[in-house]
Amino acid sequence: MGVADHCKGTFLELQRKKAHRYVIFEIDKKKTQVVVEKTGNPAETYDDFTSALPENDCRYAIFDFVTSENCQKSKIFFIAWLVFSFSYMIHLHTLRKKFYVVNAADI
Repeated sequence: MGVADHCKGTFLELQRKKAHRYVIFEIDKKKTQVVVEKTGNPAETYDDFTSALPENDCRYAIFDFVTSENCQKSKIFFIAWLVFSFSYMIHLHTLRKKFYVVNAADI
């Protein structure tokens, strides 16, 4: 199973442009690849994010947590929303590797 090309582009929009507060991914109906299911606009909250997750199904997600204490800071979290599903558990590592980006200018 692969990861659709648009997944990384959507992740980079969240990471670099702050175009999304979160991205939720799902395995497509044919079970051939991971695709973007939903994105949240930058004004949405963590509660909006959690309410967008299905109660009885699995998803992968990326959430940009922003604090406002003293100075604004942003931390991006990769979340595996798992109701036991062998299919989602198997592909967790592949998807995480797809989003692992090190920018040489940041080192």
